[in-house]
Amino acid sequence: MSFDSAFCYLREKGFDDRVHVFEDSSATVHLASERLGVPEAQIAKTICFKGKTGPVMVVSAGDTKVNGGDFKRQFGFKPSFMPPDETFQITGHRVGGICPFGLMEDIPVYIDESVKRFDYVFPACGDDRSAVKLTPEELFAVSNAIAFISVFHIIGQDNSES
Repeated sequence: MSFDSAFCYLREKGFDDRVHVFEDSSATVHLASERLGVPEAQIAKTICFKGKTGPVMVVSAGDTKVNGGDFKRQFGFKPSFMPPDETFQITGHRVGGICPFGLMEDIPVYIDESVKRFDYVFPACGDDRSAVKLTPEELFAVSNAIAFISVFHIIGQDNSES
């Protein structure tokens, strides 16, 4: 069901021809990059956080981690990952396939600036055996994102948490 809702949503938006379906799992950044033959950084990971007034979804490049200080400045609360069961209840997508398409509930979506380094990124398409090829601008538009933000930083770079 999860893939179906995301795929139907993308078809309505004209992006169904960009969806990749795999025989084997693409549930992690590493696996997705292997399936697609692209660097891990180009895999767009989607994370749900518990917010003060509800969930917040952020899509970032695959080689990043959340910066607590920047996140708190942006949203006014410390980042707290939503548990997988709660994420499934609000998105309809399980871990490994979470994406900002075909959601069960209206969730505020933000796109991290880290994806802008690439011509194309590959978020999941609702399950752990799919991805869709989108430019950062297409990802922003098709996900009805609120803003590009900078709350994730490339792993290995010296970024302060303050």
